Amino acid sequence: MMGSAVPATLNVKLTPCWLFQRLPTTSNAHFQFFGVEPTTPRISSSTRRRRHKQNLHIHHHQSHSLINPNSLFDVEEANISSSSLGDGYVSLFVRMLGLDNDPLDREQGIVALWKYSLGGKKYIDAIMQFPSCINLTVNLLRSESSSTCEAAAGLLRTISMINLYKDLVAESGAIEEITGLLSRPSLTSEVKEQSICTLWNLSVDEKLRVKIANSDVLPILVKSLDDEDIKVKEAAGGVLSTLALSQVNHKIMVEEGVIPKLAKFLKNAEEGSKVIRKEARNALLELAKDDYYRILIIEEGLLPVPLIGATAYKSFRPGLHSWPRLPDGTEIEQTFKTPSRFGASELLLGLNVDDKNANIDEVKMNAIVGRTQQQFLARIGAIEIEDGKKEFELSNGRRLTLLPWVDGVARLVLILELQDKSALSRAAEAIADASISEEMRIAFKEAGAVKHLVQLLDFNNQAVKLSVIRALERLSVSNGVCQVIEAEGVIDPLIDTLRRQDVSDDLMEKSLDILARILDPSKEMRSKFYTGPVNGSKKGLEGAINSNLPSAKIGDLTELDNPKTDARKSVLDSTAIACLVEILKTSTPNLQKKAASILEFIAITDPTMDVVISVDIESALDALFQQKVLIDTDSDLEGKEPEKYALEVEEACLAISAASRLLTKLLDSEQFCRTVNSHHFTKLLRDILKSSIPLNCKDWVAACLVKLGSLSGPKPKLEESINMEVTLYETIPRLIEQLKTSSSLQAKEAAVVELNRIISEGVVDSTRAVAFEGGILPLVKLIEEGSDRAVDAGLAILYNLSMDSENHLDIVAAGAVPVLKRIILSQRPQWTRALHLLRTLPT
Repeated sequence: MMGSAVPATLNVKLTPCWLFQRLPTTSNAHFQFFGVEPTTPRISSSTRRRRHKQNLHIHHHQSHSLINPNSLFDVEEANISSSSLGDGYVSLFVRMLGLDNDPLDREQGIVALWKYSLGGKKYIDAIMQFPSCINLTVNLLRSESSSTCEAAAGLLRTISMINLYKDLVAESGAIEEITGLLSRPSLTSEVKEQSICTLWNLSVDEKLRVKIANSDVLPILVKSLDDEDIKVKEAAGGVLSTLALSQVNHKIMVEEGVIPKLAKFLKNAEEGSKVIRKEARNALLELAKDDYYRILIIEEGLLPVPLIGATAYKSFRPGLHSWPRLPDGTEIEQTFKTPSRFGASELLLGLNVDDKNANIDEVKMNAIVGRTQQQFLARIGAIEIEDGKKEFELSNGRRLTLLPWVDGVARLVLILELQDKSALSRAAEAIADASISEEMRIAFKEAGAVKHLVQLLDFNNQAVKLSVIRALERLSVSNGVCQVIEAEGVIDPLIDTLRRQDVSDDLMEKSLDILARILDPSKEMRSKFYTGPVNGSKKGLEGAINSNLPSAKIGDLTELDNPKTDARKSVLDSTAIACLVEILKTSTPNLQKKAASILEFIAITDPTMDVVISVDIESALDALFQQKVLIDTDSDLEGKEPEKYALEVEEACLAISAASRLLTKLLDSEQFCRTVNSHHFTKLLRDILKSSIPLNCKDWVAACLVKLGSLSGPKPKLEESINMEVTLYETIPRLIEQLKTSSSLQAKEAAVVELNRIISEGVVDSTRAVAFEGGILPLVKLIEEGSDRAVDAGLAILYNLSMDSENHLDIVAAGAVPVLKRIILSQRPQWTRALHLLRTLPT
C-alpha cells in the first residue's frame, strides 16, 4: 500500500531492458509514480566523466559477464522476456553494495538500484526481497562520495514512501545516519534534498516523529530553511509541518526558532515557493493551537484569520461616500472650493495632500492599503479562493489561515460588515486573540474595528454578543482605544446588559471590565484637578489622553474633547446603580471589585449621593468586607488546592481594597455620613488591617480607617488607637518593604528616615513591628552603603531595637558587628553612636 508520503521528484523515462522485463512496443514508456512522472537522478558531470574515463565494469563473483549498470536503462528493445532474470540482476546489484566491494562498484550498484526503484511499488518490492539491502544502503550514507550519498538517500526515500517499509527503514538506523550526513559542513543540494525528503516520508508515521524531532535534527532543518536551493527549503518545511502535527514536538520546535523562520515565507509573497508557503502555514497553524505560541506568531507579523467561505462575502456591500474617509471613519477635509470638471479631484485624492499639517502615520496608511486590497478581492469574488487551497482544518471543523498584519486586520474588519452569525462571532474572537499589544490594538482602531464592534452589541445573537464584548474588553486595555470605544456609544448597551437578568457571568464580567476602564475614577479625578501640560507638552491632560482619538479632519491638531455625552448619565440611573449594588452583595470578588470601581465614579460625579443611598449601599459594603475566604478556618482549608486558594484570597483582597476606596469617597458626602454606622465599619476595617492580607491591599483600608476615625466625634482615644494600628499594620510594613525591594538608594534612605521618625515619637510596639517584618537585615545593609543621613537614622533604629535582648542575635546575624567596627575605626561622624550600639551587643 502506498503511503501519503513525499513523492520522488526524479524524472526517469524508464525503459527496462531484457535484464528485467520486456516492454510492449514503444521505447519511450513512462512510469507514473504517485501521479508524478519520475525524472533522471541528478548525477554530477564530473562523476560521469570519471566513470567514462575509467571504463568501469561490474565484476560479479559467480559470473564471467561484464555488465555496465548504466546501460541497463539505455537498451530500447529486448529479446528475452524472463522476469526471473531481472530479479537475478537485482540481487547482483544488492551484492555489489557489500562492504568488501570496491567503493566505485558500490556506487554503481546503489545508483542502479535507485534508478530501478523509481519504477513503482512492484520494483521496490523486488528490491525489498533482499532484507540486507536497507542496512547496506544506510551504510553507504557514510561514503565520502556525494553521488553515493545522493543515491543511497534517494533509494531510502523511495522505499520509505511505502507504508509497509517505513518501520524497516527507521529500524535500520537511517534517521541517525541521515542526521550525521546532514551535519557535515559541506553537502551538495542534491544530497540534502534526498536526505531530508526521506525524513519527510518517515515523519508521516506518528510514532517516528518524536524520534526525528530531536535536538540534533531540528537545528539542521531550521538552518535548511535558509538554503539557496528551493527544493531543500521545501523538504525542510515539509518535515517541520509534519512534525508539528504532534503536539509533543511543539516546545522543542519553538525553542529552536521555527516560528520566525517559517513566518518570513508568509510575510513576503516573493519569498520561497507555493509549496514552502503551504507547509509553513500548516506548521504555524498547528503551533497556534497553543495560546502562548499563537502570541509569538502574532508578534512575528502574522494573524490567524478564520476562513468563512467565499459565499459569505456575497452579503458585503461597500459603503458609498460622496467624499472619501479613513477606515476609522475620519473624514478628509475638502481643500478645494469647486469640483473638477472631470471628477479628478476625488479620483486622485491621496496623490497630493496640500495640507502641510497632514499627519498620516504608518498605521493609518496600512489600514488604507489593507482595506483597499480586501474590499477589491471581495468585490470581484476572488477572496479566499487562493486561501481555499491553503486552508487548515481544525478539530472542530473550523478553518483558519494566516495573513500578514496589514491584510489580516483588514480582513477581520471586513468580516464584521457581513451578515453571517458564525463569521461575525469568529472574527470578533480573532480580534480578541490578536489584541496582545498596544500596536495591534491601535491597528484595529485605525482599521475601523471599534465602530463595527460597538454596533454589533445590538445584534440579536448571544454568541455574537459574547465574542464582541470579549474583543472590546481586550481592545479597551489601551487608554486611547478605550476613549474611542466610549465615543462610539458603548455605555448604553453595556448598561442594558447589566439590567438584564438572563446574562451569563462571562458576559457580565466583560461588560463590567469595559465600564470600569471607561469610568476609571482615577482618570476622573485627574481631569478635575489637573489640566496643565503633560511632560512639557503644550497639550493638557485631556489632549494627552485623547491623542489617539480620530480628529475632525486630517491635519487639524485639535483633539476631540473627552466624551462627556449624555451616555454617562445613564450610569446614574437608579436601576443601573441598583444592579451594581446587587453585584456588591452577591457576586464573586472579581465582579465586586469592578462594580465598586464604577460606583466610586458615580460618587465622584454625583456628590449628593441621593440615588446611591436610596439603594442601601451600606449593607452591600458590609457584605463585601466580610469575605468568607478570609475567615475560613484550618478545617475549611482542607482539600483545597493551594494555588486556587491563593488566587481566591488575592481577588478577595482586591475587592476589599476597592470597597475601602469607595467607602472613603462616600464619606465625603454629609448625607451619607449622617446615615452610616461608622462604629461598625471601623471594627470591620480594623480587623482587616490586622489580618495577613497582602500589604498592597491595606493602603486604602488604612486611609478609610483614618477617615472614619476623624468622623467619630470627640473620641481622641479611639482616633489615637486607629492611628497607632495604621502605623503598626500598614505604615511600618510598607516602609520595611520599601527598604527590602526598592532599587533606589534615595527611596531606601527616605524610608529609613520616616521609620526613625515613627519610632522616635514613641509609638507603642513600633520596634517590635520592625523586627517582626524582618527589617533588621535591610537596615544593616543600608548603614553599610548609605549616606550620613541614612546611617544616622539606621543606627538610631538599631539602637532602639537592641534595647530588647531578643533582637540581639538577629542584629549580630545580619552582620552588624563588622559594620559598626568599620564606622568606629574610620571615626565617621556617627562613630560614638556605633560604639554605644556595639557595647549592647554580645561579642
